[in-house]
Amino acid sequence: MTNVRDRVIRIIAEQAVLEPSDIRPEATLDELGIDSLGVVESIFAIEEAFDISVPFNANEPQASDFDISSVDTIVAGIERLIAEQHG
Repeated sequence: MTNVRDRVIRIIAEQAVLEPSDIRPEATLDELGIDSLGVVESIFAIEEAFDISVPFNANEPQASDFDISSVDTIVAGIERLIAEQHG
């Protein structure tokens, strides 16, 4: 089984229409060319891939407990949610 980071990067790369190798850990979704609809689609894909529920408010992303400021923070948040929801 692939690790969380690799799966998240694959999902984000698909949304950004990039190769996974082009995704830098410190990159923001905006830098990768992912718009707000792409962010929502990424969150849905991540929820489905990991069987988790992401506390993300698409209308107010800054008000969410889920940090989408970079690829690294998304991976960290998902790892935390997996531990909380499946631990």
